[in-house]
Amino acid sequence: MMSEPLRSGAYVGSVMHQRHQPTAHRLQYRVFSLYLDIDELGQLDRTLRWFSHNRFNLFSLFDRDHGAADGSALRPWVEEQLNMAGISATGGRIGMLCYPRLFGFVFNPLTVFFCHDADDRLTAVLYEVRNTFGQRHTYLLPVSDPASSVVRHGCDKRFYVSPFISMDAHYDFRILVPGEKTILAIHETNAGGALLDARFIGHRRDLTDRTLIGLLLTHPLMTLKVVAGIHWEALKLWRKGMPFFSRPSPPPEAVTIVPRSPQP
Repeated sequence: MMSEPLRSGAYVGSVMHQRHQPTAHRLQYRVFSLYLDIDELGQLDRTLRWFSHNRFNLFSLFDRDHGAADGSALRPWVEEQLNMAGISATGGRIGMLCYPRLFGFVFNPLTVFFCHDADDRLTAVLYEVRNTFGQRHTYLLPVSDPASSVVRHGCDKRFYVSPFISMDAHYDFRILVPGEKTILAIHETNAGGALLDARFIGHRRDLTDRTLIGLLLTHPLMTLKVVAGIHWEALKLWRKGMPFFSRPSPPPEAVTIVPRSPQP
């Protein structure tokens, strides 16, 4: 009897940032993300030679890098947040799009949790944001149209990310739900109009040992590239004379629950 195909997979593509004001600035890097069904993590750990869950490997996912950040299991944490938002969370599929640890190291500027109900309808998305100061914050937004393959969200900025962008800003998210292709686009605005566009476009590959070794060969230093790239681009922004904004205290709550609103 054939086993069911994995929902988990790898998405290979590129990330782009385009700054619009006060000075234009653009960057683009080749990257990959893993889409991990959190109920498949144990299976992936057992069947893949080069991927592990909560233990060292070439590729790994540690629960303490996400959610409650204390090493506790991810599903109870996600379901707790959904319940607090009044969203049905019992037994539904939860997938996360993130960078894995490579040789034990990772930095995830953004991890996206896709939360489904018991009928496999997408009901909410959690955007877990991390900055380079070791802080993290999550935005929880309900999905207004579970039947659509494109999810649109909007919320005000509540968490400090870049020293070159003030807190007085608004995010608009547009996601092509992971399938054969995924797109994660963020349009950030302030009182002056368009401020920043960020976009990841990735194409799916099956999550196999062969895929993982191929990713290691084509992206051998991706974690280093992400961290170094952030600081290198910050240096270039500073040299362009971008204004600098001091870091405020993070929000007192770990998760911002955004009320349901009609899709634009």
